[in-house]
Amino acid sequence: IQLVESGGGLVQPGGSLRLSCAASGFRFSANHMSWVRQAPGKGLEWVSSISSDSRYTRYTDTVQGRFTISRDNAKNTLHLQMNSLKSEDTALYYCATDVTGLNRGQGTQVTVSS
Repeated sequence: IQLVESGGGLVQPGGSLRLSCAASGFRFSANHMSWVRQAPGKGLEWVSSISSDSRYTRYTDTVQGRFTISRDNAKNTLHLQMNSLKSEDTALYYCATDVTGLNRGQGTQVTVSS
């Protein structure tokens, strides 16, 4: 399993970023996928999940209404559109094949700061 995240960066509060994850080495289209994050000095936190067919999505309460998870099974790609970013969204973001983040990529850093 290989998961490669991209799209992170430095953004001001209220700004937006779109994260991407390129997946390979497994049957992406058959797997539910998730985003998890790890803020400085804290443990892994589940952020969002999407079903294999994109019919179902879930979000943690703190990002509900601001983040949108999506996927393109034809391109084996997972996305996370993040709007109205807050300083507390600062973290290393990982895509994962499970909600615990056990199988995750190397992460992409998101820093929200003025």
